[in-house]
Amino acid sequence: MNVQKLTLLLNKVKTGKITIEEALGQLRSLPFEDLGFTRVDHHRSLRKGFPEVIWGQGKTSEEIVSILKQLKRRGENILVTRLDEKKAAAVQKAFPKSHHHPRSGVLTYLTHPVKISGKGTILVITAGTTDIPVAEEAALTARFMGNTVETLFDVGVAGIHRLLSERKKLESARVLIVAAGMEGALPSVVGGLVDRPVIAVPTSVGYGTSFGGVTALLAMLNSCTSGVAVVNIDNGFGAGYFASLLNRL
Repeated sequence: MNVQKLTLLLNKVKTGKITIEEALGQLRSLPFEDLGFTRVDHHRSLRKGFPEVIWGQGKTSEEIVSILKQLKRRGENILVTRLDEKKAAAVQKAFPKSHHHPRSGVLTYLTHPVKISGKGTILVITAGTTDIPVAEEAALTARFMGNTVETLFDVGVAGIHRLLSERKKLESARVLIVAAGMEGALPSVVGGLVDRPVIAVPTSVGYGTSFGGVTALLAMLNSCTSGVAVVNIDNGFGAGYFASLLNRL
């Protein structure tokens, strides 16, 4: 239950449209709801300002649909990450109005329009085209959390002039997310050009000694540029969420 839904419920009690007992019935499962295989955190919107997000990988489509139904019943907008196309097809059969993004594996379902609450633009940047799936996860998460999001793809250090030609876009963003694999150099370069927070996302892109993104992760952690924070390998969702929190301040 989000703040708007709770306020509406309390107003209904105040005006006598529903009884206290009816309101208690709706609030009884507010902290969480035990479905046997999971405990859905219905209190998260009130506590964090954003509802629980469903991690699709490792769950069955039936489990995901069951969680979706409970979140929908409480009027929450729903975000599912790491959802493959087979599971997405099953979910969309139950929720035809949901939208699946196969490149990033993100699925969204809106019970109400997203309200823009971010104070500026979040710019999502990739070093290469193969970093786009992770970047898209970040961009979709940030948009879902009520932010204006722009993207800038394939501007890695192998052709740095591509990045430098977009200086105006870099300088106008309030928060920047930079996804890069291989040697992971791009976040340091971007961080050296702007006076805004940069969130670095190492991706599991590259040849053997990239070690599935470990090389990029270590490079970003050892950045000589101030103002660069690093999330885990391929964690576009974490980057989008953190960028959203920064953009609300």
